[in-house]
Amino acid sequence: MPEFTYPENPAPEAPPPRPLVALPATMRAMVLERSGEPLRARALALPRPGHGQVLLRVEACGVCRTDLHLVDGELPDPLLPMIPGHEIVGRVAALGTGVSGLAPGQRIGVPWLGWTCGRCDFCTSACENLCDEARFTGYQIQGGYAEYTVADARYCFALDDALDAAEAAPLLCAGLIGYRALGLAGAAQRIGLYGFGAAAHIIAQVARWQGREVYAFTRVGDTASQAFAHHLGATWAGSATDKPPHPLDAALIFAPAGELVPAALRALAKGGTVVCAGIHMSDIPSFPYDILWGERRIVSVANLTRSDGDAFLALAPRVPVHTEITRFALEDANLALERLRRGELQGAAVLVP
Repeated sequence: MPEFTYPENPAPEAPPPRPLVALPATMRAMVLERSGEPLRARALALPRPGHGQVLLRVEACGVCRTDLHLVDGELPDPLLPMIPGHEIVGRVAALGTGVSGLAPGQRIGVPWLGWTCGRCDFCTSACENLCDEARFTGYQIQGGYAEYTVADARYCFALDDALDAAEAAPLLCAGLIGYRALGLAGAAQRIGLYGFGAAAHIIAQVARWQGREVYAFTRVGDTASQAFAHHLGATWAGSATDKPPHPLDAALIFAPAGELVPAALRALAKGGTVVCAGIHMSDIPSFPYDILWGERRIVSVANLTRSDGDAFLALAPRVPVHTEITRFALEDANLALERLRRGELQGAAVLVP
C-alpha cells in the first residue's frame, strides 16, 4: 500500500509508535488498482501511523456513491492504487507521535475530509472544506475498505460506544453532507429531496424532527423507495418527473443527474434554493431563464467541515436518526457497489470486515 505522508506536518525524530494492542503484520483490503476495473482483494502490510496520525481497526465502512464515482473514473487525479471508503468507524489500535486526546480502544469515526493546510484564507475563515490543498479519505488518503487504516487524528470524531458500528458508518458522509445541504436550505419549510438514497433517508428524519415537510423524488417507477420515504414521514413521494402538490421552498439534489436541476427549479417557489449536494454530477442541461427568475438560486455543497461533524453528530441522537443499512462482507465490496449503481438498496450499504 502506498504510504501517504503529510509534508506540512513532518514526523520528528522519534522511535516507531508503540502498538496499544497486539497487531498483525498484514491486513485484508479491497484495492482500486486502475479506474474502471473492479476492486481487488489484497493482503497488504499493516500501515504504521506517523506523526499526528492514528491507526484504527475498522469495525465498519459505509459504501458511498462517491466511491462509485472513484471506481468509475469520474473523479480527477485519484491516488492509485487506492483503498476506497470514507465512512469509517473503528477502534484506536496505535497512536503516532504527537497525538493527544485519544485512548486505546476508543471508538472513532473518519470522514471524507482527511486533511487541510490550516493556513489559507479558507482554512482561517471557517471554510476549510474549500481548502485548495485539502485531501480526502479513500481518494487521496487510503480509506476504510480494509481491516485497518491510518487517519490524521485531528480529523477524526469521537463516537459513542453504544452505537452499532455499521449503523453509525453512514452518518460520517451521507449524514454530514445531507446536514450541510439542509443548512444551505435555510428556513425552508417544504423540502424536496431528489434521489432518496443514503443521504436523503437520513436528512428526511432530521427535517421531519425540525417540523418541516419532506417531498421525496425517486426514479420513475421506484415505488419501493417512495414507500420507504412515506415510512420515514414524507408528506409526499413521487418520481423526479412529477410535480409536487405544493411549490417547494428548497430542493436538495443527492442524485448525480444534472437534468434534475431544471426539474427542481420548476418545482420551486419564488425565492427558493436548489442545493446540489454531490461531489460529482452529470452536465446540467440548458434551461429557460424564467424558471430561475423570481430570485430562485442554485448552490452547491463542497465537502464538509469538522464543525459540521461536531454539530451533526451531537444532533443525530436527539432526533434520533436511524440508518437503514444492508451489511456486506469486506470481500463483497464490488457487489455492494454494483447494487448501489443499480439503485437496488434502501438506505445505505456498509462493509463489515
